[in-house]
Amino acid sequence: MKQIVQSARTGRLAIRDVPEPQVRAGHLLVQTRASLISAGTERMVVDFARKSLAAKAKARPDLVKKVLDKARRDGIVATFQAVLARLDEPMPLGYSAAGVVMAVGKGLEGQFHVGQRVAVAGAGLANHAELNSVPRNLAAPIPDGIDDEEACFGTLAAIAMHGVRNLSPQLGDVVAVIGVGLVGQIASQLLALAGCRVLALDYNEARLALAKSLGAEQGLSLESDGLDEAVRAMTRGLGCDSVLIAAATDSSAPLEIAAQIARDRARISLVGKTGTEFPFADFMKKELSVVVSRSYGPGRYDEDFEGRGMKYPPGFVRWTESENLAECVRLMGPGLIRRLDMKALITHRFDFLAAEDAYSMVMGNTQPHLGVVLTYPDVPIAPVARPVFAQPKAAAGHCTLGVVGAGAFARTVLLPALKKMPDVRLHTLVTQRGLNAEHGQQSYGFSHCATDAELVFANPEINAVLIATRHANHAEMVSRALAAGKCVFVEKPLAVDRAQLAQVITARQGSAGFFTVGFNRRFAPMSESLRRHFAGTAGPRVATLRVNAGAMPAESWVNAAEEGGGRMVGEMCHFIDLARSYVGQPITKVRAECATPAAGAADDLAVTLHFADGSLANIVYTALGDTAYSKERFEVFAGGKVATIDNFLSLGLVSGGTIKTEKARAGQDKGHAAELRAFAQAVTKGGPAPIEEAELIETAEATIAVAESLRLGETVAIGGD
Repeated sequence: MKQIVQSARTGRLAIRDVPEPQVRAGHLLVQTRASLISAGTERMVVDFARKSLAAKAKARPDLVKKVLDKARRDGIVATFQAVLARLDEPMPLGYSAAGVVMAVGKGLEGQFHVGQRVAVAGAGLANHAELNSVPRNLAAPIPDGIDDEEACFGTLAAIAMHGVRNLSPQLGDVVAVIGVGLVGQIASQLLALAGCRVLALDYNEARLALAKSLGAEQGLSLESDGLDEAVRAMTRGLGCDSVLIAAATDSSAPLEIAAQIARDRARISLVGKTGTEFPFADFMKKELSVVVSRSYGPGRYDEDFEGRGMKYPPGFVRWTESENLAECVRLMGPGLIRRLDMKALITHRFDFLAAEDAYSMVMGNTQPHLGVVLTYPDVPIAPVARPVFAQPKAAAGHCTLGVVGAGAFARTVLLPALKKMPDVRLHTLVTQRGLNAEHGQQSYGFSHCATDAELVFANPEINAVLIATRHANHAEMVSRALAAGKCVFVEKPLAVDRAQLAQVITARQGSAGFFTVGFNRRFAPMSESLRRHFAGTAGPRVATLRVNAGAMPAESWVNAAEEGGGRMVGEMCHFIDLARSYVGQPITKVRAECATPAAGAADDLAVTLHFADGSLANIVYTALGDTAYSKERFEVFAGGKVATIDNFLSLGLVSGGTIKTEKARAGQDKGHAAELRAFAQAVTKGGPAPIEEAELIETAEATIAVAESLRLGETVAIGGD
């Protein structure tokens, strides 16, 4: 399929051929019929992408601080690579569209049906693309009589509706709308439908005339000297009951105007992105209230609501973003006596394939414009025929790799390392979004790209699979790959519970392939030096591993039980494996304690591991520290010797009263390239796995036992001991 994308580094726009998305549980696969270019929002996004690196840094000092913190902690090389990888990501454009349901995901049976017309919303979801996969709470049925061009305004209308709701308008209120671009025009109509008297304010006379024709009582140029007089006349000297700001400007003038025309204790809803310096005295004397409107409404930016289909109880949250979208589309119905008129807002229509011309007009402002609609051919998209694979497997002595998943870590670390390995053939890259798959294919040199993982598992040419998806489906993916006879490299964790772990064990027992887990730290050069330092040292060892992980947003998918299992599963396994590697003995018992969660997630843990020879390891994992400080520090004590590793930037080895220190001359090396080379060599030679598989099972069980220990409040035995 085709999709409009933009380079985050250069700002260049292009229409690219990318793999079609697959329908997922809780999602709809929608063929787009019309999508709206939101001139204000998308111009801002495109303008930012076209800025130089220096200009980007000036515009986003918050991101610069994060980059500097990472550089101080992890080194310049690792930071530079991460920044470049982020800038190389293609940006999907568009967030308001309408189309036809092509497939219904599991869990939505009866709620939607194939052939149904829907309005869809969401940046990165309702893209300017021929097909989109959209979650249930960001789709609304389109009633009969409303065409696709009207319905594609649904998301913009929901933004305007939520901005209006934030004013709590009453019948007869005089409401000023500052800025009557697309959102301002729709907000003016909604206010008029609600029985309010609307004063439209703008510099553009044509837009003011349009607002009046669509229900505004007055339209006044902001260049006029009669603003105060007009407000006094409309309000009998009281001032406006509320003000909605839908302007887009770096200036704070809209807030100054709002203070000038508002009545005592009026409410101001800030929908557009403007300057935020306000005249304190004017706001204080009138005791004005300002609310910054949350885009489409309640549920926006809530991953549980948008991505996982959670419902809010209507008794507490009546008008969610889903309900706003549905109501706006309903109000477009031609059978209503008074309705939202979207047709009047359309100034230009472009064929989807001419989208670059549309953006050229919008960005260059070469013609007066308001609603710019992209139209798509009204023909079904034929499903992609599955290729017929040759039956013989790849010749021995080669690592022909299929990769499933290409998130930030894979793009920043794994794929660049694999691209440099001459003995690895990058065959097929699979991601949920076709744009990411196509971009990854071009960036890293894969022969093929797709959105269906079965194209990797079923292909006999592929003898190795790398899995870098979200945690909860690792075990399923590993089991499918093993069942197909592939060797598997899976990013941590191997499994999030005992049932998943049992699934992997069963699959491995009947497979000709092996599996390994992305425990890179044990492959780091400094870890190798540490193990050599203690080689031949008798007696138990004591290890401490401190991890200053930094805070993670509570709403992150990592913290969702059904996707990530929390950091105690997704991250703790790294350090359990590392302790296992440093001690070199089986883990027998696990005890975990958790500090009182500061933000709803158990991110601050102290875990004690007992080993078969009497060794101990204490792992302290915390999100309470400053990320500018060293992220990881490890200490191991045994037989009169000591070894320390500080963030894989420095190594200290102590023995016989002598202290030897080493610095990472080439920058931080956490062992990622070495672990991938070890995996590729094992595939090429036919095994064994680079880490003993029984040890990986042990580490997975110990990781799962951390959560069990917290739940039970007691020590958990490993391996039946």
